[in-house]
Amino acid sequence: QLDVAIDGADEVDSDLNLIKGGGGCLTQEKIVAGYAKCFIVIADYRKKSKSLGEQWKKGIPIEVIPMAYVPVTRALTKNFGGAAELRMAVSKAGPVVTDNGNFILDWKFDKVHEWSEVNTAIKMIPGVVETGLFIDMAEVVYFGMEDGSVSVREKQPR
Repeated sequence: QLDVAIDGADEVDSDLNLIKGGGGCLTQEKIVAGYAKCFIVIADYRKKSKSLGEQWKKGIPIEVIPMAYVPVTRALTKNFGGAAELRMAVSKAGPVVTDNGNFILDWKFDKVHEWSEVNTAIKMIPGVVETGLFIDMAEVVYFGMEDGSVSVREKQPR
């Protein structure tokens, strides 16, 4: 077990729910964060939001087994709305392939959801490896503000 893990995020909401995986390494990042006693996030002010989707417009990354990306895409849009797209590579032909040999779908949701429930439901879809939703994992988030100051958002006791 790790004592502490420190990482960035693509977006952080007021409950410290995170969207991560814009760079494509969400499964490995979630494994590290999940096995740390304390997970700390450092991000710039552009990643701070009240609700997920306010700042990050590229969708929630979802790592999928390659043969399942079509049915998973259909299940996402049918069950949760929005649109899911296979992430395509920029400097090579074809889709992005993760370090685990899988594909990434970017799910552009069209409304605010109960993220804990949605995260669990998505992970139950056959072919889904992991989501870029990091729910109830971060202890504290430090935001570097435009003026050089630091804004701190801490997990609230439940």
